[in-house]
Amino acid sequence: MAVQSEPPYLRIVAEIRRRITSGELAPGDRVPSTRGIVKEWGVALATATKALTTLRLEGFVETLPRVGTVVSDRAPAAPVKARTQPEHDLTRERIVRAAMDIADTEGLAALSMRGVAARLGVAAMSPYRHVGSKDDLVLLMADAAFGEARYPAVPPAGWRARLELGGRTLWSLFRKHPWLTQLAPLTRPLLLPQLMTHAEWALAALDGHGLDPVTMMDVHVLLYGYVQGLAVGLEQEAQAAATTGVSEDGWMEQQAAALNSLVASGRYPVFSRVTASLADGYELRFDELFEFGLGPLLDGFASVIEGGGPGPVAPARPVRR
Repeated sequence: MAVQSEPPYLRIVAEIRRRITSGELAPGDRVPSTRGIVKEWGVALATATKALTTLRLEGFVETLPRVGTVVSDRAPAAPVKARTQPEHDLTRERIVRAAMDIADTEGLAALSMRGVAARLGVAAMSPYRHVGSKDDLVLLMADAAFGEARYPAVPPAGWRARLELGGRTLWSLFRKHPWLTQLAPLTRPLLLPQLMTHAEWALAALDGHGLDPVTMMDVHVLLYGYVQGLAVGLEQEAQAAATTGVSEDGWMEQQAAALNSLVASGRYPVFSRVTASLADGYELRFDELFEFGLGPLLDGFASVIEGGGPGPVAPARPVRR
């Protein structure tokens, strides 16, 4: 009788477990991501997800949003038997939350229905009893993500304070779930109940100020686009780090020669002077950049909403018919 070979995911689990117990990987160190496992072992993405899930259930690793999977500081000295999730405990809510965890830590590209099943410890086809397809799952994830923040029943006084709160609320959600930026361009908005809550908040802040409907929509879209546009940078950096394994600082170090060449060329005098004046270099801090830009953006809106403010009043746009 032929001896059945060990499943590929168990071989991966055994090797990563060995690296942890031997001290090759210390607590807090990143373990190979799903993409890294796919590349190193030549397996499917679902197999990689199942391996990391097994290690997580055994207590060897933990997942940190936008960081990835790292060695747990409570990793056991020896493996413990992982417990699978009973099928009857599976719900749509648990599937959506597991999918969001994958997208938060590994990016939306790492998401698959089989991967979600592996993370939950259920059969590969079980999630389909609650969610029709991956596309349906992504929409449920987005609606759940946009619904994680609530606005006060009594809004702050004034349109500016209300828009400011709306912008900061959206930023906090995109900051937590940068994969939201991948779902839809401004020209094809997601028609989701929880996302409409944010639109309603912004439009209600503008209501009653004598603005025509097109201008109200323009202000709303500009605010949302500002938040989404900055959040794209967060997601792109996370994707680049996951794909290359090189951090932002590491990438900049690799570009030092190219940067020095551009500065030495003499073709960009202002750029050279500004960068030379940065004693500690320039670090792109997205949260600070968001705050820096939000004020001037609202100042620009004031010239339209209140009139007589800084800058020219935006010309009226023709209404499409």
